[in-house]
Amino acid sequence: MAADMGGSYGSTLRYKSVERMKPIGKHSLLGASGEISDFQEILRYLDELILYDNMWDDGNSLGPKEVHNYLTRVMYNRRNKFNPLWNSLVLGGVKNGHKYLGTVNMIGVNFEDNHVATGFGNHLARPILRQEWHENLSFEDGVKLLEKCMRVLLYRDRSAVNKLQIAKITEEGVTISQPYSLKTYWEYSAFENPAQGAVGSW
Repeated sequence: MAADMGGSYGSTLRYKSVERMKPIGKHSLLGASGEISDFQEILRYLDELILYDNMWDDGNSLGPKEVHNYLTRVMYNRRNKFNPLWNSLVLGGVKNGHKYLGTVNMIGVNFEDNHVATGFGNHLARPILRQEWHENLSFEDGVKLLEKCMRVLLYRDRSAVNKLQIAKITEEGVTISQPYSLKTYWEYSAFENPAQGAVGSW
């Protein structure tokens, strides 16, 4: 899972160290785009859920599928109250050897797939993932593929920030990388004069 670290205040890119990925319980990893304050509220809900689950002390713990189902109900419930949590969420995890990856948006629309994205990534990153992802991808190749997607998104979104984290989840737990920047190249001719030849441009 990958996410940049930008946080906007209106149209101003105000914060550049916002962590969008958090471990949830023993088996899950949550990533989010959208409203940061709503994401913080969702994390409070999940803290209560995990605490309540741990209080049973029955040797079992919530897996990624259960957490994802909970999130779909939370998002749909708030949508029905006309007070949605303004986020798109990605929930991934591993439990008992079973991998899970799902997403849910602000109105409760949810699905599972081999790869998912939020926001602009649905339009620009998922075509790359459809073409290059395969079941036997190594971790190193997976990181390269995610970096390629993030680089494409960075080039095409003026409010994106070139600072990201990549997370990995296995049976042993969650590992979230330190923030780092991608190598970029801005000398493409299309970048130098993007309006050249465009009909009706200034």
